[in-house]
Amino acid sequence: MIVVRGALAAVLVLAPAAPAQAAPGETSVRWSVQPSTAKGPDGRDYIIRKAAPGERITDYVGITNLTRRPLTFRVYGTDAYNTDDGSFALLPAAQQPTDLGSWIALGATEYTVAANTRLDVPFALTVPAGATPGDHAGGVIASVSEEQTDASGRTVLVDRRVAARVYVTVAGTVAPTLSIDRVRLEYAQSANPADGGDMTVTYLVKNTGNLRLTGTGTVKVTGPFGWELARTAAMEIPELLPGGSITVTEKILGVQPTVHLDADVSVVPAGFGAGLPAVSRTTGVWAWPWALVAVLGAALLYLILRLIRRARRTN
Repeated sequence: MIVVRGALAAVLVLAPAAPAQAAPGETSVRWSVQPSTAKGPDGRDYIIRKAAPGERITDYVGITNLTRRPLTFRVYGTDAYNTDDGSFALLPAAQQPTDLGSWIALGATEYTVAANTRLDVPFALTVPAGATPGDHAGGVIASVSEEQTDASGRTVLVDRRVAARVYVTVAGTVAPTLSIDRVRLEYAQSANPADGGDMTVTYLVKNTGNLRLTGTGTVKVTGPFGWELARTAAMEIPELLPGGSITVTEKILGVQPTVHLDADVSVVPAGFGAGLPAVSRTTGVWAWPWALVAVLGAALLYLILRLIRRARRTN
């Protein structure tokens, strides 16, 4: 994710299954961040911990300087959130964390790492006594700010950030729940009646519970009497943090107009130990078969004219 505001550019790389590394650019400054221990990395993809309210835990991030000179990093914790497309993201540097990021404390603000060396940095995470049960997400960021010249010749300060994800599940009552909101249907008829029309289904999936969840979504289109006309393949819903959401759009081609069409949106939550029931929502749209209406209208008009002529002859 790249965010540019005025003369400040920020580049963030999040830790995937392999250690997250700063993307190579015109400069030779490169580094990686990964979950670690006092003795070095232990193979974890992310830092995932369980804790009770009021508990203090310690963990590590390994910062590896992949550059041929020492680098000084600003290291800090922050909160995570879902972007509009459901991606995992961390707050901008200028925004203060209010959740998991605010629970993280490090021994220093800055750390200098020698060339081609890894430094395992400990941090303490203290869960507030009043923390809500369930999943909380954030990250530990190692950032480097450097002056660079842009295409127009201006000097800009580029803040490059690499992070390791942190998940903490706070003990208490859990409520893994997804909801479907804002279902919108649009139906556009084809110029050729034999081709049917195109239906666009847009819906919002929101994590209304307190655990991070994934899922799969499908749309079933039915006509009168529940006659199934179309069904989409399963759409993968990315991991949504508590309170996170994603807008899904499905386009279904060749749907025959049957006066009224219903779209049944169904989402099956996943990512929790026990199987969770599907959630669904149905809405409809008018889809008049205008070609058929025109034919029937013409036939009706013809019949009326025939009756009128017959009545005149009789009189």
